[in-house]
Amino acid sequence: MTMNFFRGVMGGQPAGPQPTGAETIHKLCDRVASSTLLEDRRDAVRALKSLSKKYRLEVGTQAMDHLVHILQTDRSDSEILGYALDTLYNIICNDEEEEQDENAQKQDEDLGVLFTDKFLGDSENVTLLLTLLEEFDFHVRWPGVKLLTALLKNQCNQVQGVILVSPMGVSRLMDLLADSREVIRNDGLLLLQQLTKGNAAIQKIVAFENAFERLLDIITEEGSSDGGIVVEDCLLLLVNLLKNNSSNQNFFKEGSYIQRMKPWFEVGDDNSGWSAQKVTNLHLMLQLVRVMVSPVNSPGATSSCQKSMYQCGLLQQLCTILMATGVPADILTETINTVSEVIRGSQINQDYFASVNAPSNPPRPAIVVLLMSMVNERQPFVLRCAVLYCFQCFLYKNQKGQGEIVATLLPSTIDANSISAGQLLCGGLFSADSLSNWCAAVALAHALQDNLTQKEQLLRVQLATSLGKPPVSLLQQCTNILSQGSKVQTRVGLLMLLCTWISNCPIAVTHFLHNQENVPFLTGQISENLGEDERLVQGLCALLLGICIYYNDNSLENYTKDKLKQLIEKRIGKENFVEKLGFVTKHELYSRAAQKPQPVFPSPEQMLFDHEFTKLVKELEGVITKAVHKTSEEEKKEEEVKKTLEQHDSIVIQYKDLIRDQDTQIQELREQVSTLSLNSEQMQNQIAQQQSQIQQHKDQYNILKLKLGKDSQGLSSSQGEGTHVNGLHSEELSQLREEVEELRRQHALQHTQLSDKDSLINTLRCGAAAAAQTAEGGAGGSDNTELLREVESLRSRVQAQCAEISQLQTERQELIRRAEAVSSVPASSSESSADTVTVSELESRLAAQTTEAERLKEECRGLREGHAGLEQQLASATSTVAIEQTEKTKLQQEVQESKKEQDDLLMLLADQDQKILNLKQRLRDLGETIDEDEDELDARDQFCEDDDDDNEEEDEENND
Repeated sequence: MTMNFFRGVMGGQPAGPQPTGAETIHKLCDRVASSTLLEDRRDAVRALKSLSKKYRLEVGTQAMDHLVHILQTDRSDSEILGYALDTLYNIICNDEEEEQDENAQKQDEDLGVLFTDKFLGDSENVTLLLTLLEEFDFHVRWPGVKLLTALLKNQCNQVQGVILVSPMGVSRLMDLLADSREVIRNDGLLLLQQLTKGNAAIQKIVAFENAFERLLDIITEEGSSDGGIVVEDCLLLLVNLLKNNSSNQNFFKEGSYIQRMKPWFEVGDDNSGWSAQKVTNLHLMLQLVRVMVSPVNSPGATSSCQKSMYQCGLLQQLCTILMATGVPADILTETINTVSEVIRGSQINQDYFASVNAPSNPPRPAIVVLLMSMVNERQPFVLRCAVLYCFQCFLYKNQKGQGEIVATLLPSTIDANSISAGQLLCGGLFSADSLSNWCAAVALAHALQDNLTQKEQLLRVQLATSLGKPPVSLLQQCTNILSQGSKVQTRVGLLMLLCTWISNCPIAVTHFLHNQENVPFLTGQISENLGEDERLVQGLCALLLGICIYYNDNSLENYTKDKLKQLIEKRIGKENFVEKLGFVTKHELYSRAAQKPQPVFPSPEQMLFDHEFTKLVKELEGVITKAVHKTSEEEKKEEEVKKTLEQHDSIVIQYKDLIRDQDTQIQELREQVSTLSLNSEQMQNQIAQQQSQIQQHKDQYNILKLKLGKDSQGLSSSQGEGTHVNGLHSEELSQLREEVEELRRQHALQHTQLSDKDSLINTLRCGAAAAAQTAEGGAGGSDNTELLREVESLRSRVQAQCAEISQLQTERQELIRRAEAVSSVPASSSESSADTVTVSELESRLAAQTTEAERLKEECRGLREGHAGLEQQLASATSTVAIEQTEKTKLQQEVQESKKEQDDLLMLLADQDQKILNLKQRLRDLGETIDEDEDELDARDQFCEDDDDDNEEEDEENND
């Protein structure tokens, strides 16, 4: 039927020889190239599509260029475009569904790569394909997506480069996620998975094209962990975008997308019957969380993500899964690993994890429940490794947690009614299962990591081995098990524990050497010629003995540094010792464990090294080798130099502390000076306010003077009239006028005195300012004394004026009495009537004058009180200025004394630094390596001290 169809298409006769596939394809290609009718070309392309799978090589070789030409020229016909794209996809894509042998599969892969290279020979073809993806027609867009995905699978880097430089290339592909047709959207996810592999630039572009929002929306729409394969594809794409990409991780965190992950991990009470797809989805979700807090990320980014996961409740949700029942084993294992990295190095998260309890009766801490699984040999190997990793992460940089674990081993805290973490570790350490021995030893070593206090506390732990025998220390029991010749895995774990325990802890070294059997056992192990499997144990024994030498404080006479080195030289040989020590770092499993913190091993037998222990070996190997090769004389010289350096360092530290204290005192004195300066400014402001008040009083006094002048004139005229009417004597009138003139002169004199007072106040203010700047106390004191005398003189004058005003008032009262006496003399009726009117007018005027005089008296009294207040304020300002001058003189003396003391200390420091340099030169001449960081630190300290001296000199110059 197929051949008949091709005969009909090509117009051939049914009779005659059958054409081969290559000939048929050749004729079809000619028809595609030469036909002018679109229908003919469409039929030919459709025929090529049907042959493209069976005759993949022939179609790809002959028809690819014609198919690309169709894509360029026949853009108006979506059907022929779809056929061409499908044909290209068939010849480029490697069909993975067919069951083929390895050779056939390899040939197909080679063909796919070959035709991909041919298609990518012209980069415009990829650009053309991106343009076709803008077509909304399903028959064009879907095969275009599949073709581009196949190209990315075969030649990812080359296609990524073309798309990256293509304008809006990534944006066009991101539009596929918004397509309403699920087939295109789902295949678009697969396309973006291939596009984002290993290309950080494209990952960033995709992330900033709002990929996180779209993918999380799709996951929610599809049912989160209960969703299908689409959820899996979204999660794989998210992992591609975030893994090892700090920019996208920060964008994901800042966009609050971590909070949207929390609902993924909500599980119910019944967790049985999970589908395989749900397990896969949840596994990828946990992996996505681990990507955000991976130890390989920068510490700052990891810490920020850990904090966000705790705040949004994601950590709490993970702990719920951890303690739930019915969770599949692989999900439980991955959840433990995820919780491990979420709490690693985060004190808040570690504290929360320590508070989590398992839903048991009675409740037990989650740590205890996990350790029970770790030391249980019936549990799966990967689960035990995950629990060990969780315990290590819980103790990582967590001295509080380390102390809590060690405390459960101490005699005073052991509770016989409950199982503690310490009891489980001891039980695992001495069980018959070698893997439990190793895990417990490593876990206990992490409880001692970089914690000298807990290393010393653990020396107190006593173990009861059997009834009737005295208890032995945990340290001794470990060495006893070593000497019994147990499995290699057990001995390696115990040796790692002992090395971690006694390193950088001279007290633990002394306890270890105090047992007379330990050193002979170690030398015997190192000196023997054992098999390949025992070389690692020999290397660790050499490391342990080297630690005993390097951290030895020579407190035991029989095992000093010199005697131990002599023992090595006699029984082992220095070169042999160093060679055995090198076995550790040359081991294959050592390199594997040093790569990452998580303990991942193919099998339990390969579980030998811990990541943190590899760091310790790297740190100690070199220094132990140097310590073994040093002679006793070099050791003594080095000890002397170290002691001298320590003494000098202590002296320098003392002087530095003294200088810091003096700097603090100087700073405090400067602050006091600043405070006094501020007080001085406040006093100057008060003086200015007083000056303003005096000016106000002066203005009021001028107004009073004018009123007194007018009243005096009115009083003179009224008295003249009264005298004329009543026939008073002219001499009395002239006397009253003279008194009024005298009062005017006195008012003028008061005005002059107020002006003098203003000038004195200005002089006081200038004197106070000059005293604050130059601290010349004598001149200020004399000015203040003169001011006080002037104020006293002014007060006496004001009192005299008040007395004169009282006298005037008395005389005015006398005039009033005289007028009344005159008015009482009898007269004629007409004259009496006129006199009565005149006397009434005079009485009203005199009453007005009396009222005015009383008001003036009150104003004078207020003016006297104001003067008295001003005198008190001036006296207070004078005393404050004198106190400030005294304190400033005292501060200047103290600053001079401090400067002199600092100069003496700097001279001493210079001598000490010169001695230190000479001693360091002696150490260099003896072949010792001097830490350059220490030299830089000393130089920096000296530079900072010189800067402090310069700053102090500048401050003193500014003060002067």
